[in-house]
Amino acid sequence: MALQALRNIVIVGGGTAGWMCAAALSKLFQRDGMQSPWTIRVVESEEIGTVGVGEATIPAIRSFNTVLGIAEDDFLRATQGTFKLGIQFVNWGGLGERYMHGFGAVGQPVDGIGFQHFWHRLDAAGLAGDLFDYSINTTASLAGKFLRPRPEMKGSPLAEVAYAFHFDASLYARFLRGQSEARGVIRTEGRINEVLQGEDGLITGLRLASGEVVDGDFFVDCSGFRGLLIEQTLHAGYEDWSHWLPCDRAQAVPSESTLPLLPYTRATAHTAGWQWRIPLQHRTGNGHVYASAFMDDATAANTLLANLDGKPLAEPRLLKFTAGRRKQSWVGNCVALGLASGFMEPLESTSIHLVQNGITRLMDLFPRAGLDAVDIALYNRQMQFEYERIRDFIVLHYKATKRDDSPFWDYCRTMSIPDSLREKIELYESNARIYRENMELFWEPSWLQVLHGQGIRPRAYHPMADLRPIEQIQAFADDIRSVVRRCIDVMPTQGEFIAANCAAPKI
Repeated sequence: MALQALRNIVIVGGGTAGWMCAAALSKLFQRDGMQSPWTIRVVESEEIGTVGVGEATIPAIRSFNTVLGIAEDDFLRATQGTFKLGIQFVNWGGLGERYMHGFGAVGQPVDGIGFQHFWHRLDAAGLAGDLFDYSINTTASLAGKFLRPRPEMKGSPLAEVAYAFHFDASLYARFLRGQSEARGVIRTEGRINEVLQGEDGLITGLRLASGEVVDGDFFVDCSGFRGLLIEQTLHAGYEDWSHWLPCDRAQAVPSESTLPLLPYTRATAHTAGWQWRIPLQHRTGNGHVYASAFMDDATAANTLLANLDGKPLAEPRLLKFTAGRRKQSWVGNCVALGLASGFMEPLESTSIHLVQNGITRLMDLFPRAGLDAVDIALYNRQMQFEYERIRDFIVLHYKATKRDDSPFWDYCRTMSIPDSLREKIELYESNARIYRENMELFWEPSWLQVLHGQGIRPRAYHPMADLRPIEQIQAFADDIRSVVRRCIDVMPTQGEFIAANCAAPKI
């Protein structure tokens, strides 16, 4: 007997994750002039608030928006968005220190060998400039400049500008909801009183507080931390990473916008955590992520408010979390996305990317009919790898520090770390080698900037870096730095670029 096709898709929870999923499914399951065989329904309740702190992104979000057919300037106007060239880290390696993790390349490879090997050779001879001067993203960030890449200018750093966005997550969800409903997605308002299951354990429907039953063949859990379907119903289990990532709370507050409008996120380390600063067109998003074992809530709120650039627009809002991931992101006929799938603090702006990544993998493995264990196992294996590699990158920021000014930093500096991260650090410490494994999210320049920015230095470098005359290497490096500076001179400020292209209406 033929298996029944999975046609009725129910997304539990709206917010950023839910409407990203609805927008993607409705776009990709629909073809011009054809009636889609799938029904997509979002069940959400206005009584249940959303976390809404994921306002900073990484460049992959541009691909997601492009697939959905979203015009970038329209999206930025609708979400009060700004551009992001990277993240500035303050007080992480040591008090008073700061560095940029810029998107995009640092320098250029020579003879197939990474630029850092030649830079370390020059540095040993006292001939190198600051490593970050060889990146257009880091240099433009600090100058407050922005320009979209100019691909026609081949060979110029202006052809390689990599960027992402800051935006209001609630406005992004609203924007995607409009697109989704225009493509036939049904929104149902209501609280869920009961999750219905068949004898085989698969979810068959949802009983709402109104008494209505919403039937479905396939369910996507975007219900947030509680994981209504994936955890409370299907008991996927949770892998707790708080021994590596001890921060378990955040206080979030918006503040008045201040000038200049900087094209980067700022992460400032405090005595028991760190504070984010995300500049939007209409306000600045702020939050203090901290470990409750080392700081109480009142002190955390006061620290946040004392370090704002502008007047607060609300009272701080407390969020509680446990860093980690579901042991299975796909169980039976249910996939979890967003906070229902796991939580990684937003230090490297990966929250929305993990939603996007989960949607992409779901589309790739979406079942035609029935449920194949091999597909489910592959999805879970891929998501586990993605979460673990992002975890390692975030743990690096805490581990690689000289700070000894508080019990929190003493703990982080001396804590054990995952073997996969230890190998990354040891490879760099030995001969400045950095390897990207199995398409993990963060590529070599990202690891380089954080490793270097937090004070880790290699004992040696690749022997091929010694084969060219040092004068030739110095001239090559000096040319890169000079060209980057000339490019910065012709770029407008971010404020000027937004005013000319994508300024949002005043609110």
